[in-house]
Amino acid sequence: MSPNGLTPREIVEKLDRHIIGQADAKRAVAIALRNRWRRQNVPEELADEISPKNIIMIGPTGVGKTEIARRLAKLDNSPFLKVEASKFTEVGYVGRDVESMIRDLVELSVNMAKSEEQDSVRAKAAEMAEEKLLDLLLPPRPAEKRTEEMLADTENAGESVMQSEEQSRKNDATREKLRAMLKEGKLDNRIVDLEVTEVRSGPMIEIFSAAGMEDMGLNIKDMLGNVFPQKKRQRTVKVPEALEILEEEEAQKLIDMDKVTKTALDWVEQSGIIFLDEIDKIVGSDSAHGPDVSREGVQRDLLPIVEGSNVNTRHGMVRTDHILFIAAGAFSAAKPSDLIPELQGRFPIRVELDSLGKDEFIRILTEPKNALVKQYVEMMATEGIKLTFQEDAIASIAEIATQVNEKTENIGARRLYTIMETLLDEISFEAPDMKKKDIKIDAKYVENKLDEIVEDEDLSRYVL
Repeated sequence: MSPNGLTPREIVEKLDRHIIGQADAKRAVAIALRNRWRRQNVPEELADEISPKNIIMIGPTGVGKTEIARRLAKLDNSPFLKVEASKFTEVGYVGRDVESMIRDLVELSVNMAKSEEQDSVRAKAAEMAEEKLLDLLLPPRPAEKRTEEMLADTENAGESVMQSEEQSRKNDATREKLRAMLKEGKLDNRIVDLEVTEVRSGPMIEIFSAAGMEDMGLNIKDMLGNVFPQKKRQRTVKVPEALEILEEEEAQKLIDMDKVTKTALDWVEQSGIIFLDEIDKIVGSDSAHGPDVSREGVQRDLLPIVEGSNVNTRHGMVRTDHILFIAAGAFSAAKPSDLIPELQGRFPIRVELDSLGKDEFIRILTEPKNALVKQYVEMMATEGIKLTFQEDAIASIAEIATQVNEKTENIGARRLYTIMETLLDEISFEAPDMKKKDIKIDAKYVENKLDEIVEDEDLSRYVL
């Protein structure tokens, strides 16, 4: 969707602002995104033949697999959907139909296109909303007619028109004064009665049936919406809120939904990204019974979607040939070669993500734009508290995260969230009532709060 494609180097640089390490994975997704831009610029007859090079990311939880895919989609402003592969099973078993992920992606894309279209008509909608509000503040008066004028012959009609025009001019002058007052904010405390269209919310009906039928609920809602008139209700609001409501309503009327749908479907087909998490969970083991029976079936259901097929959605048919699929999994009990051969062939790029250690944790805590330390400092600032983390405290936190990951389950950077919450539990609770507003977190503070928990392995498993 970006008119000017970023170079792979620029993509990696932008990803570096949010994700620490994992250079190989960033490089792979940067090339994949650039290849999409290249395909859109080759001759049309060849462009259709170039398929996306789908990626499998291999690595433990909490090392940045999902974040890389999510940030990549944001860079290109592409429709992005994260879905767990384990949610899909063979039709007839429990789970969702694999085609539902394409329908979900289309809905996301339609909302994105609708929002963009709303922005483009916002100025016109604001003008129309202002006129409607002025009509509420100064209702237009119909020209008064006396009985004699109504019975008069057509020769008197011209005089009546002149009187009507004079009355209209007076009203126009008052209207313009009101408009000026409205723009200056002098009417902000004025209250108006507004007729608002109520959003219809009928009972939710869940339908269990064959593949593709989960859209039935939405279609029934659309159908009933056309049969029954929209409900309106009176609201008494202040002028600024009335202006917002009217602007929203006018923007909705100005949107060309045919154009929105066409744009959204094009975005999905040309720029869509689907992140298939936990793909290793659908790799069957040697067991010939139990839930494993369905796992190979899930792979076979996914295959036509990843290879390229037509999926019917309520907005129209969608081709999946050029959607970029990024799969991810820990692959601790299986390996990518355990996937069925056909599916392996549709994921030609394999990248392994590194486990995170103390050095990476220190960088994660401090470097990214959304670094955890920055988040807690800003949150405490809302309570008037100046929270400062010393370098030795950050090193200590990183060391504890590494130790706990080694002793218990390795959950990567997610361990930092648990440790930070436990560390700052008392400050977070007491913050509104604290008299001391300048708090420094050093290594000693970290040790006092966490050493006992870290040393007791059983306690560590429960708390951290």
